[in-house]
Amino acid sequence: MSDAQTIWPSGTECLAKYNFKGSTAQDLPFCKGDVLTILSATKDPNWYKAKNSGGQEGTIPANYVQKREGVKSGGKLSLMPWFHGKITRDQAERLLYPPETGLYLVRESTNYPGDYTLCVSCDGKVEHYRIIYKDGKLSIDEEEFFENLMQLVEHYTKDADGLCTKLMNPKLMEGTVAAKDEFSRSGWALDRKELKLLQTIGKGEFGDVNVGEYRGTKVAVKCIKHDATAQAFVAEASVMTQLRHNNLVQLLGVIVEEKGSLFIVTEYMAKGCLVDYLRSRGRTVIGVDCLLKFSLDVCEAMEYLEANNFVHRDLAARNVLVSEDSIAKVSDFGLTKEASSTQDTAKLPVKWTSPEALREKKFSTKSDVWSYGILLWEIYSFGRVPYPKIPLKDVVPRVEKGYKMEAPDGCPDAVYEVMKLCWTLDPEQRPSFKALRNKLQQIGAK
Repeated sequence: MSDAQTIWPSGTECLAKYNFKGSTAQDLPFCKGDVLTILSATKDPNWYKAKNSGGQEGTIPANYVQKREGVKSGGKLSLMPWFHGKITRDQAERLLYPPETGLYLVRESTNYPGDYTLCVSCDGKVEHYRIIYKDGKLSIDEEEFFENLMQLVEHYTKDADGLCTKLMNPKLMEGTVAAKDEFSRSGWALDRKELKLLQTIGKGEFGDVNVGEYRGTKVAVKCIKHDATAQAFVAEASVMTQLRHNNLVQLLGVIVEEKGSLFIVTEYMAKGCLVDYLRSRGRTVIGVDCLLKFSLDVCEAMEYLEANNFVHRDLAARNVLVSEDSIAKVSDFGLTKEASSTQDTAKLPVKWTSPEALREKKFSTKSDVWSYGILLWEIYSFGRVPYPKIPLKDVVPRVEKGYKMEAPDGCPDAVYEVMKLCWTLDPEQRPSFKALRNKLQQIGAK
């Protein structure tokens, strides 16, 4: 049996490596690239009972599928593992020794700050080609122009086109792993040919969000085109491969295109983001039971992150999406990091961020609890912006003196008490998400 004779537990996701037509009525046919979920082992260790994304069940051969794993590469996942940053000409030549024709790396230019240099080993010596920036494009010969380094490198791997040799073998920067290889190895790489992009539903500074179709299933697709930005989203996608919960937006897979685009494909959430959902429907449509249900949905997702030592760092109603069947799911793991890390606070959403995270850059599950209290206030105020009528510059000083927002109109006292617990100034005194879930369930039971 595959995977060194280990038996995969129920719920394990696999990716089909080949087509399987099935030979008996009990078999579950599938196509290469289908995602299947293991239901149980069978008496024969080479076969599993499984179901497909349409819910059909049957037996499948173990050696036709690859277990999907969380991407936990020891090295840093990189879209440009051949990029070595600020190194000198001499250091580049040492890295490309012993000479091997076609071995290459890219470095920042030492003589021309802002430009790059492509270093290629050829016939026993290293050639250095200056990559110039012109009108926002990159070029070596000023005949072919490229949007980014990935496109440039991809071009010269196919054709020398004036270089001493075509690029054959990247010299990886120590500690980095090629993102494309890692997503493939762990079973998360999708086939670009199978993805149809339909209309754009969101435009951000990083790229577009589209509705798409992958093998007939409606999906949401983040399309990130800029190489530096795409690199940051690789980290988001790798975090998403490790997380699986009904109240977290589910990653379906990743496509890394040679020419530098990155597509992150997730489940499609038909009713959009929670803050817009609340604002557009309001009190006449959404009852108090529904508000509590959304509050619990988010709390359960956060309890799962808490148990797995992940900190979200940007919990807010704008980062919660609502599915066709009105389940709230937490999204945007761009800032999610393993627990208790620090980060640059320049771009933090002040009204949602805890005082200690703003002051000392300390992020923890407890800072997420503070943000959850703000999100509860957003839910019960039907999407109002927190701290109404207080100028942004005054929010932090007032909060640090113990100011707490008043309860939104019509908010049950018991829910407002939960909000206030989340806004305890001492992070150690804030409740856990598990305790918050218990409180909300008790409110629902009354």
